[in-house]
Amino acid sequence: MSRRAVLLATGGAVLAACASDGPTAGSSQSGHFTSRYRAGARTGWTILYPPGHSSARSRRGLPVLVALHGRTGSHTDAYRKLHLDEVLGHLVNRGTAPFAIASVDGGDHDYWHPRRDTDPAGMVLREFLPLLAAHGLDIGRPGFLGWSMGGYGALYLATVLGAARCGVAVSASAAIWHRADQVVEGSFDDAADFRSHALWSRLPRLAGIPLRIDCGAADGFAPVVRDLQARLHPTPAGGIEPGGHDSNYWRRMAPAELAFAASHLA
Repeated sequence: MSRRAVLLATGGAVLAACASDGPTAGSSQSGHFTSRYRAGARTGWTILYPPGHSSARSRRGLPVLVALHGRTGSHTDAYRKLHLDEVLGHLVNRGTAPFAIASVDGGDHDYWHPRRDTDPAGMVLREFLPLLAAHGLDIGRPGFLGWSMGGYGALYLATVLGAARCGVAVSASAAIWHRADQVVEGSFDDAADFRSHALWSRLPRLAGIPLRIDCGAADGFAPVVRDLQARLHPTPAGGIEPGGHDSNYWRRMAPAELAFAASHLA
């Protein structure tokens, strides 16, 4: 999608920016577009900028971490539930190299991969990334961060781009299964969809991408995530820590995960 097309697509968006670029939080910009990859769905998005980058000129060239929400979630979870804007602000104020976090709606249970009637992965790569470029961000080697459904999505999208085009992938509490007959209803169209898009056959495509994979020890997905970690070489950063499959755990892990992402996006 060209820059002109992106701007036209977002022409009806309501853009909002914080009134000030405070000492611990930066500014934000939000809007929506109609996604042809999501069957015409109204798709909301927000870009969280670090402190000191309130002007368009200061934002130009910032690397970007794309945040992918969980099942039944939306792009607003990144800041309303996980407060990633505050975490980003604290990290940058302590000297971490600045970057932007961009979140986008991916559907209630579409699981961030091409489906029979929708393609949230295509939306991210062919609509959302060009939109971010039109706002001055560097999309040459974006990173991905996700939790639950989005934890799977971050790794899946990393396999699509590969090491040459993906800067980093951070997965928290990934909703993944070993077999098609184990999946939660709605996560894949059928067994063929699972075989095509499950991570297990795609693991070689993660080679060379900096990875962090976290999961709570009390999370029902922990045994499968532990198996995933064991199959990756070198062993990814992160691990199995105390916690469950909930926002409390994801908020607690966010500082370490964003710091990891920053070290590879810089």
